[in-house]
Amino acid sequence: MKHETAGDPMGGLKWTRRTTAKISAELKSAGINVCPRTVARLLRQMDFSLRVNHKKLSGRSHPHRDAQFSRIAEMRERGVAGKLPIISIDTKKKELVGNFKNAGAKWDQQPVVVNDHDFRSQADGIAVPYGIFDMQANRGTLFVGISHDTPEFAVDCIEKWWRTEGQHRHPHEKRLIIPADGGGSNAANSRAFKFGLQHRLCNLHGLTVEVAHYPPVASKWNPIEHRFFSELSKNWAGRPLDSYETILNYARTTTTSTGLRVRAHLVKRLYKKGIKISDAQMRELAIKSNEDPPKWNYSIHPS
Repeated sequence: MKHETAGDPMGGLKWTRRTTAKISAELKSAGINVCPRTVARLLRQMDFSLRVNHKKLSGRSHPHRDAQFSRIAEMRERGVAGKLPIISIDTKKKELVGNFKNAGAKWDQQPVVVNDHDFRSQADGIAVPYGIFDMQANRGTLFVGISHDTPEFAVDCIEKWWRTEGQHRHPHEKRLIIPADGGGSNAANSRAFKFGLQHRLCNLHGLTVEVAHYPPVASKWNPIEHRFFSELSKNWAGRPLDSYETILNYARTTTTSTGLRVRAHLVKRLYKKGIKISDAQMRELAIKSNEDPPKWNYSIHPS
């Protein structure tokens, strides 16, 4: 086992990637007859433990990473001081709708029996959860799509949020601040996202939208992740998401002791992937780059 062992240099804990059955077989070939359970007990006595992979290593840091975090912090502080609406946006992990296992555990007298395989063909559909977190009001809104996570879908969710909630909470404001992830449907390099913001939000509602994207591999710093999505995941942990109504109900009943409340909507429109925005269409946008790098920081004004 010498070359199959790893260990913690601080705590002295060790682990091996060989199974107890394989170790038992190796020992039997050497004339030592012990069963896999005895092997497991002996390993624990030798300070071995079962270990899993830990997702802690970030990708290579972008040279503008620290500067971008400073810009986002300044933008948020400016928004709070001016009592401007600030929304953190992102798409949550897609979910299969049906009697499938959902990660987590819950208190119950009997376990819930679910399908033994997560086959897409056995699902009633797919849920595409797009979240908007109003940081000033501590309110979350979940839009559950049924087709694809596209820029058009993201913009429609933001527009509906403003029309049904944002403008009622901030009736006199004509400026909206959006910290967003750098990838996905609201990606920093997405022409369709910027084009949609111009025509579906800025022009339609007379809003100026200021956007700042988080650097690559920094999405977990986006407030929606730890102030909204994490609470939603805890609320439906261990419960099969067997229908769209179940997903919406779990979202609507997500609360925290600090006052988080959530609304949820089903978006039945079907979205097409791969919509292209031409250079000519981009030149028509009333967009202004605010900082370097410009693709991460920009404002879009009504045209």
